[in-house]
Amino acid sequence: MEKTQFKTESKRLLDLMINSVYTNREIFLRELISNASDALDKLYFRSLTDQQVGMSRDDFAIRIDADNVNRVLSISDTGIGMNREELEANLGTIANSGSLAFMQENQGAPDIDIIGQFGVGFYSAFMVSKKLTVVTRAYGEQQAYKWESEGLDGYLISEAEREGVGTDVILTLKDNREDDNYDEFLQEFKIRSLVKKYSDYIRYPIKMDVVKRRLQEGSDKDYESYVETETLNSMVPIWRRNKNELSDDDYYHFYREKFFDFENPLRVVHSSTEGKATYNALMFVPARTPYNYYSKEFEKGLQLYSNGVLIMDKCADLLPDYFSFMKGLVDSQDLSLNISREMLQHDRQLKIIAKSLEKKIKSELTDMLLKDRETYEKFYNSFGLQLKYGVYQDFGANKELLQGLLLFYSSREKALTTLSEYLERMPEGQKYIYYASGTSVDRIDRLPQTERVKDKGFEILYLTDDVDEFALKMLNEFEGKEFKSVSSGDLGLESEDEKKQVEQQSEEYKDLLAFMKESLKDKVSEVRLSQRLKTHPVCLTSDGALTLEMEKILNAMPSEHQIKADRILEINGGHPVFATLQGLFKDDKEKLAAYSDILYNQALLIEGLPIEDPVAFSNAVCGLMAEKP
Repeated sequence: MEKTQFKTESKRLLDLMINSVYTNREIFLRELISNASDALDKLYFRSLTDQQVGMSRDDFAIRIDADNVNRVLSISDTGIGMNREELEANLGTIANSGSLAFMQENQGAPDIDIIGQFGVGFYSAFMVSKKLTVVTRAYGEQQAYKWESEGLDGYLISEAEREGVGTDVILTLKDNREDDNYDEFLQEFKIRSLVKKYSDYIRYPIKMDVVKRRLQEGSDKDYESYVETETLNSMVPIWRRNKNELSDDDYYHFYREKFFDFENPLRVVHSSTEGKATYNALMFVPARTPYNYYSKEFEKGLQLYSNGVLIMDKCADLLPDYFSFMKGLVDSQDLSLNISREMLQHDRQLKIIAKSLEKKIKSELTDMLLKDRETYEKFYNSFGLQLKYGVYQDFGANKELLQGLLLFYSSREKALTTLSEYLERMPEGQKYIYYASGTSVDRIDRLPQTERVKDKGFEILYLTDDVDEFALKMLNEFEGKEFKSVSSGDLGLESEDEKKQVEQQSEEYKDLLAFMKESLKDKVSEVRLSQRLKTHPVCLTSDGALTLEMEKILNAMPSEHQIKADRILEINGGHPVFATLQGLFKDDKEKLAAYSDILYNQALLIEGLPIEDPVAFSNAVCGLMAEKP
């Protein structure tokens, strides 16, 4: 029998299919199973209108057989099969899709989800096989046919024998090479894992004979091997079932098994949407942060299915960065896939689904915040940092979406609070939302700059994460109230009389303050009398947008240049130390210069900033201690 040659154009395309289109050779099993499922769908559709089919839904199945001796893998179905003309058309002409033609002829038909569209998935089998054999018998015909090919050399079609309708795809695997072990595709655990990964939710059972062991009858120690036919796939995806059919345990079991977590999720988000984009989504809020979450190794994304077939394990485009903690999957038939079904075409449908998911996640988190505060705070302790990054990123484009989800520690409540809750507690006449930054709540609580604000009875938000102050700077205000650092220049706390008193005092001692500034040189931009200190002698504040805490964070990053905030040394005019400074200004300016440096270094220590010369500071303090009273 003369071998039929592929046309020149088909040869080039076939070579492309084998060597370029698919990046992962294990995809072949997904493609062949999907083709088998399509064949079953076609016959099932025929059975709905043709009583002569004589098959029930239970008769439809896919079977996998592995022959380790001959190194042959077979995928068989009881679907509609192909006659000689269809074999020629579908397998002899690359990219001719019978499934696509079937969908076009039966648009709107119920209960039909054809997977294949391009007519190229079959040829992925050449990535692992040196010879492909297809034995098929079409529905309504008695004669079966065999199609054989070893790749680019062409194919043979001959008459064959097959007991019933359906198709057998038989792969003779390639020889093993040093870096390529094709025998793995004959191993039970490998086949089982590939079916579980890619084809678990094919609607028809995928069956395989597996060897098991059991105690011999009448023995308590001798075992025997036996063969049992197992169904490898789940068939009905949990996300396509009605919510009222599912319990929390059903969701939790699925989550732990699917996403390899030992803890139940904090929240389950199960939604189905029809309209501009039709999809099913099943998402979970994890209980704790993955070990690599804040590293470059972490990959965000949801699993993406098309008609129950896994297309992508991590589709990053479905989740914005600030919701990257979500785990789950999306199943849609509306997505435009590329020819290999390994990647998405970036189209309008994908963007619509992503936007819808964003709104759904925001809604679920808001509901958790309002109705289950304890659980939300547990979530926030794990992933709140990511929400704050989201506020800061993209020049604040998402701040309106995220600001209601933020929590900060409250000086008054001694617990986490929302910005809305802070506003509700604000006394009449308070101009700003006050905040203070530091490495811990305890450290912030002891800052001298907080004294005056607390004394006025105003609440302070304690910011302990590096991104906190940057996020608030990006927000700028919340519901008309501006954010104000307790270390900023004007706190808006002083009465007119208090302002005049400080101005008069500053004028009186302007020469003293100028001398201290001169002695400190460029370490500070100004030395001034403080309006915020009560019991502490000194503190550092800053003017401008860059605060001292932001300075520390930015300078901790790799950079050639060190950033410095506009530092101001504030002196408490009512503290006994100031009286000492006045006396030294009259009698011993040299010692006043030394005292100024000591006070500056003390202020640095209070702020958690490094001292330029710790040895000199230590010697200066010891010198004071050595002075006779």
